[in-house]
Amino acid sequence: MRLLLPVALLICTPILAIAAEAEAPALDSALVAQALELRDKAMTQVQAYEILQSLTQEIGPRLAGSPGDQAAVAWALVKMNELGLQNVRTQDVMVPHWDRGHLSVKINAPNPQNLSAVALGGSVGTGEEGIEAPVLMVQSLDELAALAPAQVEGTIVFLPGRMQRAKDGSGYGPAVKKRGSGASIAAGLGARALIIRSVGTDNNRLGHTGALRYDPAQPRIPAVALSNPDADILEYQLSQGQPVTVHITLSARYLDQARSANVIGEIPGSDRAEEIVIIGGHLDSWDLGTGAIDDGAGVAISLETAHQILASGLRPSRTIRVVLFANEEFGLSGGKEYARLADIEKHVIGLEADFGPGRVWKLDSRVAPEALGKVQAMQALLTDLGVEPGNNESGGGADISPLRKAGMPVLAPSQDGTYYFDIHHTANDTLDKVNKEDLDQNVAVYTTLTWIAANVDGDFGRLPVETDEPTIPVSDQQK
Repeated sequence: MRLLLPVALLICTPILAIAAEAEAPALDSALVAQALELRDKAMTQVQAYEILQSLTQEIGPRLAGSPGDQAAVAWALVKMNELGLQNVRTQDVMVPHWDRGHLSVKINAPNPQNLSAVALGGSVGTGEEGIEAPVLMVQSLDELAALAPAQVEGTIVFLPGRMQRAKDGSGYGPAVKKRGSGASIAAGLGARALIIRSVGTDNNRLGHTGALRYDPAQPRIPAVALSNPDADILEYQLSQGQPVTVHITLSARYLDQARSANVIGEIPGSDRAEEIVIIGGHLDSWDLGTGAIDDGAGVAISLETAHQILASGLRPSRTIRVVLFANEEFGLSGGKEYARLADIEKHVIGLEADFGPGRVWKLDSRVAPEALGKVQAMQALLTDLGVEPGNNESGGGADISPLRKAGMPVLAPSQDGTYYFDIHHTANDTLDKVNKEDLDQNVAVYTTLTWIAANVDGDFGRLPVETDEPTIPVSDQQK
């Protein structure tokens, strides 16, 4: 059906069109040309994979407070200097130091079997004799919280819920709650230990670790995660109507706090050097694998983004600051310390790479409404790389969340996380899981965005200040 427009609108339309054409473009044409040249070069002349190879093969696992963590800080200082960054330095951060120890989980009755499991990060141990108790299977935290203490006391609580696979990682948020608070809820009702189905989407016989959070008002009980196949075994035996008894022996323990560091390097700006565009990832990792996808990939993306800009010979207007954060996994020690010491008003915008090496498929953000035109123009330059428009509701990465909560806008390239949680926090987190071409595409995206952010006229506004304690955002690609 053809629509007939009112005469007044027909008269106004050319005027509106002329006004729209007269508006200044969101990005200067010279800046666009520079960004496209950087983008295209970053798809063909990149050493992100070699950086990641060096970190994972030479340093390996980097659990906060461990010798590997200290070695990674030294490695990062050398690597930043090799790549040509300036003002390379450390920022001291005190971090917890937890030792995983040894773990044994066995079904003793009615049908004995050894189960493949890992301790959750920060779990207390069982003592040398271990814990043996009947297993109580509860389908959700809400169901658990509704039980009377008499129903739970003296048992080992088992939470069997399986994580759902999703491209955007959205299955993580609902599944990870049991890892975070399950032990304290169970302990408050008298449970002796907690077993969860791993927060992961694979069917490998490898458990997924990850930090738990003890409620200081409740007793601390041991907590472990079964691999998905082993969780199936336990769930099956419990479904047969006979009591199931499990024995857990775990020697995990806390050691004294240790000194680690954020590692910082910069590309100094020219006429607006006091303004900062921050990019980064976290240098620490869990101890089971070599931390290739979590978050060695983010380290490599951030370092190579800076290297690509340096190699171009171009100098940004604003300072580009690369920060490799300490201890993301055990509570954002590095992110919180950086934000505590930072002049946040000078931080124009932040980007963090912490969702593995999958191809970026959309661009999310959280900027002031008046800056959305800039984000849309940035995304348009990434369409040829397969990057779609996203939303303006991103929480940003975990390490920069304290800055975001203090008002700093964020850009959030969203990687394809379809298979990320097959590997996340397991012994399978190794270099061979990384596709070099996908990693290069990440560098091209981050280089394009970082260069524009460091040179664009105007800024991205400020976000409302949030006064609550900074926490790890739950899956906006997150961990």
